[in-house]
Amino acid sequence: MDDQKAKAPAISDPPPNQTLALEKPKKPPRNKYALACATLASMISILSGYDGAVMSGASVFIQKYLKINDTQVEILAGIINPFALVGSIAAGRTSDWIGRRYTIIFAAAIFLAGALLMGLAPNYAILMVGRLVAGVGIGYALMIAPVYTAEIAPTSSRGFLTSFPALFINAGILLGYVSNLAFAKLPDHLNWRIMFCVGAVPPIFVAIAVLAMPESPRWLVMQGRLGEAERVLAKTSDTPEEAQLRFLEIKEAAGIPENCNDEVVAVSKKNHGEGVWKDLLLRPTPSVRRTLIAAIGLQFFQQASGIDSVVLYSPRVFEKAGLKSDSNSLGATVAVGFMKTAAILVATFLLDRVGRRPLLLSSAGGMVISLVILASSLSVIEHHPHEKLTWAAAMSIATVLTFVGSFSIGLGPIAWVYTSEIFPLRLRAQGASLGTGTNRIVSGVISMTFISLYKAITIAGSYFFYAGIAAAGWLFFYFFLPETRGRSLEDMEVLFGKKPEGGEEEKGEAEVVHRGGEDI
Repeated sequence: MDDQKAKAPAISDPPPNQTLALEKPKKPPRNKYALACATLASMISILSGYDGAVMSGASVFIQKYLKINDTQVEILAGIINPFALVGSIAAGRTSDWIGRRYTIIFAAAIFLAGALLMGLAPNYAILMVGRLVAGVGIGYALMIAPVYTAEIAPTSSRGFLTSFPALFINAGILLGYVSNLAFAKLPDHLNWRIMFCVGAVPPIFVAIAVLAMPESPRWLVMQGRLGEAERVLAKTSDTPEEAQLRFLEIKEAAGIPENCNDEVVAVSKKNHGEGVWKDLLLRPTPSVRRTLIAAIGLQFFQQASGIDSVVLYSPRVFEKAGLKSDSNSLGATVAVGFMKTAAILVATFLLDRVGRRPLLLSSAGGMVISLVILASSLSVIEHHPHEKLTWAAAMSIATVLTFVGSFSIGLGPIAWVYTSEIFPLRLRAQGASLGTGTNRIVSGVISMTFISLYKAITIAGSYFFYAGIAAAGWLFFYFFLPETRGRSLEDMEVLFGKKPEGGEEEKGEAEVVHRGGEDI
């Protein structure tokens, strides 16, 4: 009896199987194949950032060499954006027609042509043509990279992977600034040309690398190529069970019967992109209308809050703050590039842990505060033109850095992540292209009017104006954007108020949109 008592487990000790049940399930390791695909697809975004940022320093030397005025500089810097609008809208239709992967290759070819035209331009007119071509390439890249990445990523890491395009855009911006600094000492007839020609090298490597990627499984299903889609999902999902669940949800979204497992099936012409504009703009359902407003509003406020006034014109801003030499202002601009890249790198690891809304609201709040302090510091400098106010200059530079840091840790990447994940499958590519088009229109307005704006209302007044827009954006984000973390792409319509199969709208989901979208 004593031996039996000694061997008997204590009453407080749970049975071995119960102990295992109480253990927290381990998070599956990050899917390396999906990570590699997202990285390759996002590399095209480096060119978007580079072509935009390299103009900030190149324009200084172009103006001297070609003897153009400030208005021509504004047009040269900003004209890229209206044509990015053309590229983004064309990219939506192109990607539904030839696929997401070949659209990325097509974008790389456009970038190559644009870089060569700009670098070899004999005059202002040809330089403008090169900027127009590069603008179309930017529109293609901004639209297709996030969409492809969102469609291939497993749910557990979709925010992390879909932020890669924004990370690479910022890496491109940093490379553009470094290129400005590296070649600034060369003669004026050569420095700006090399800055542009450097941008002709990456597209070749991007086009070759993308050939190693699979096609988006969601696009494959829309084409009826079920066997290929299932094999891609098996490689890009965390578990076999998730792969099967994703496959069933995508088939349902594409209108293919659940029990249909043929290698190739016939599909409706609508799955090739026909009729999408009608369903988006002319006769949208309430959930699609809310989705469209969310995407367009988010992209509008991302640019209207003035980020391009810093990316494109930071040397002028630092000159107003007291940095008079080209080398000093370009050096400070490189610091802006480092801050943007570092902040967005942090954001990539927080999107799936913290969620979209907390980062977005914190980001917009930080931008408002930074802009108000920046404007106040510049105002003090403007009112004391003959005094050297070191503290105000230091404050101006510091708040430029906190502004771009706040932008890049939230609003910068989330605009692309959110827009690429909220549209229904059939509407996703062309819906995302509308969001991208909005982004480029507003960016073009900001970049083509900034010099004229600060000449009219002072540079301090310009940043007070942008601060007001950023504050309005914070209110829009709070009241209108629901949390999407942890939701499958096929579940987004319910999140934005679509009536489920049973007929009645799910109150819990519908309320999210109306009361500000608390995490569900």
